[in-house]
Amino acid sequence: MNSIRHFLLALQFFTRVPVTGRLAAWVGYSPQMLRASAAHLPGIGWLVGGVAALVFAGVAVGLSGVGGALAAAVLSTVATVMLTGAFHEDGLADVADGLGGSANRERALEIMKDSRIGAFGTVALVLALGLKFALLALLAGRGLAAVAIAIVGAHVLSRLMPLFLIRWLPYVGDSGASKAKPLADAISRGALAIAVVWTVPAVALLLCAHDAVHVVAAVLAAVLAAGWMARLFLRRLQGFTGDGLGATQQVCELAIYLALAWSA
Repeated sequence: MNSIRHFLLALQFFTRVPVTGRLAAWVGYSPQMLRASAAHLPGIGWLVGGVAALVFAGVAVGLSGVGGALAAAVLSTVATVMLTGAFHEDGLADVADGLGGSANRERALEIMKDSRIGAFGTVALVLALGLKFALLALLAGRGLAAVAIAIVGAHVLSRLMPLFLIRWLPYVGDSGASKAKPLADAISRGALAIAVVWTVPAVALLLCAHDAVHVVAAVLAAVLAAGWMARLFLRRLQGFTGDGLGATQQVCELAIYLALAWSA
C-alpha cells in the first residue's frame, strides 16, 4: 500500500493528473514520502510515454508520409507537455539560460531561479524540440510499432537517469523555494532498485521492436548523456538542482531517440 501511495504522490507531483479529494487524503504527504516517490519516476514515464505513443499512432494513421509523421511527433509532444506541465522542458530552458553564458556559479544559480526565459533557454528548447520531431519522424519510417515503443521506452528510461544524479551529487538549489526541495537528500539504494524494476520491462519492450544493437546503444547513450550532464553540473555548480534533473531527462530522451534512429 505504501508503494501505491508513493506512486500516486509521484503522479501528483510530476504530472497534472488530478489526485484530489479522498484519494489525496488517503495518499497523504510528507517530505519523506515525496522523496520516496522519486523511485516511481520511471513509472510516470510509462504513463506519459503511453499517452504520447497513442497520440502519435492515432495521428499517423490518418496522416501519411513525412508530413504526417512530423505532425504526429508535434502533437504527441503537445500531449506530453499538457500532461506534465512542461516540467522537464522548463528545467532544460532554465539550465541553458544559467549555464549558457559565462556566469559564475552564484550568478548561474540566480539566473536558473528566474521564471523568465532568455535567449539561451529559447534556443535550447527550439533545437531540442526540432531534433525530437525529426528523430521521431525518422523512426516512424520503421513502422508505427517501432516508433510507439521507442517513445514509451525513451520516456521510461530517461526518467531513471536523473535519479543517479540525486544519489551521487549534492543538492545546491534553494532548498527553501525549489520544487526539488524534498529531493535534496540522496535517495536510497532501495529506491534506485525500485526505479530499475520499473525500467527493465521498458528495455525488454524496446527489444521487441528494435534490434539488440540499437537497444544497447540507446541504454549506453542515456548513461553517457546523464554522465555528461552530471559532470557539467559538478564542474559548473558543484551539484544538482531541480532544473538540472529536468534538463537531464530531456537530454537523455533525445540521446535514446538518436541511438535508436541511427543507421547501422
